[in-house]
Amino acid sequence: MAWLHICAPKGATPTATSRCECGRDRTAIGHKRVLALITDHEAHRTACPLRTHQEGRAAA
Repeated sequence: MAWLHICAPKGATPTATSRCECGRDRTAIGHKRVLALITDHEAHRTACPLRTHQEGRAAA
């Protein structure tokens, strides 16, 4: 399971944390970096080794 926590109080610098049971633990501070972490978190959810099952997949 992957979690994304975003904190963006009015008038303050936003922060975000992306964590996953696979060991992923990333943080971001600032608008641009938080937006980049959101995109990266979404990509991780599809590529996480805990979510991708190798059984039954055809060899490339």
